[in-house]
Amino acid sequence: MQSSFRGQQWKMLLVTMFCYLFFYTGRHNFGWAAKGMATSLNVSYSYIGWISFSMLLGYAIGQFINGNLADRLSARVMVTTGAYLSVLTNIAVSYSDSITTIMILWALNGYFQSMAWAPGGKLISNWWNEAELGKAFGFYTMAAGLSSVLTYLLSIVLLQQGMEWRMLFRLPVLFLLVAATIFLMIVRDKPSDAGFIDPVKKDGTSEKISWLTRYRVVLSYPHFLLTSFAFGFESMARYGLIFWVPVHYLGKNWKDNPGNLWVTFLLPVGMAAGALSFGMLSDSLFKKNRIHSIRFGMLMSALMALLVYVLPANNLLLAGFLMLSVGFFVYGPQSCFWPLSPEMLGRDYTGTGIGFMNMFGYVFAALGEPLFGFIIDWVGNTNIIFVFISGICLLSVFMISLAKRSWNASGSVVSQPEALSS
Repeated sequence: MQSSFRGQQWKMLLVTMFCYLFFYTGRHNFGWAAKGMATSLNVSYSYIGWISFSMLLGYAIGQFINGNLADRLSARVMVTTGAYLSVLTNIAVSYSDSITTIMILWALNGYFQSMAWAPGGKLISNWWNEAELGKAFGFYTMAAGLSSVLTYLLSIVLLQQGMEWRMLFRLPVLFLLVAATIFLMIVRDKPSDAGFIDPVKKDGTSEKISWLTRYRVVLSYPHFLLTSFAFGFESMARYGLIFWVPVHYLGKNWKDNPGNLWVTFLLPVGMAAGALSFGMLSDSLFKKNRIHSIRFGMLMSALMALLVYVLPANNLLLAGFLMLSVGFFVYGPQSCFWPLSPEMLGRDYTGTGIGFMNMFGYVFAALGEPLFGFIIDWVGNTNIIFVFISGICLLSVFMISLAKRSWNASGSVVSQPEALSS
């Protein structure tokens, strides 16, 4: 029975990872379409930044809502529904000639995309215990990083085949359609749905807690709020890289320097490697001290981003190494943020906590996009974004340090949120 449960445990994790592996084909494709869209529809990068803002804001709002729902509804249904709706929205964007319509559709796509991460995190929390939670979330976050790798790869191939920007919204999302269908057929929300005893189930109070109480509990922990701010700055830096690095390396005519496309490809490769590495390191080297590992990663990413700005970009080998490094350190800490939700709040509030934290992340990322676009238009040089990203990473370090101090002051022990709901 124990061997059978272990097999199912890994099966649920791997199927959830497989599904999320294709989710970014429905939103990280936008950065690759931005240049062609701006030229075709005759709009500035500032306006393109506002379109990206609309998606990220829609995602943030969705996280605030869907994280709470993940503690009450089926993750299996939520993830699949979000995937199907995102596929339809991407295809609709590809046939639109109105920049306003594209902005509205892309905002809706952000909401639909938000229906996956927190429910997936809740499902993993249901199947994995505290001792291996960092590892499990490390693998899950790695799947998100590999999703960027896959999206970058598909986009590069499509561009090299001479396809227009509209095809970037039509073809890659077909993989998401297939993956979501497989997820729907195989995954189970919790062990009891597969005939096992729920190892992390408490006394049945989770289903009785109201949605308003869940938010009230999350807001009652100052150290979790500060952690969410730190995550917000981390996400702003991450999305600044994901969205604007392709714009930076495509240049005025990327066909004159096709090697630049493969330099950008190393960014998500580094992110995927960082996600898995930091998840395991937080459990082993940092002795489950997630905050120390987060602080280390963000300090290193600030340094690497600054080196990208300072060192010559015409050396493809050096540029590739720096892209790999900055991706590794800026995204790796994410796998350490997610376990902090059950560790700081308790498992009954995992979905709400992850959704709340991710809401901060995408609100900050959304605010950063038009600001990045404005700075590029103002300075006239895309290289300036790396200085901006370095400063943002340092702000994340500052906020996570405040969170650590606040958590220590509270005793570094998860109090029982149920007491607040009684």
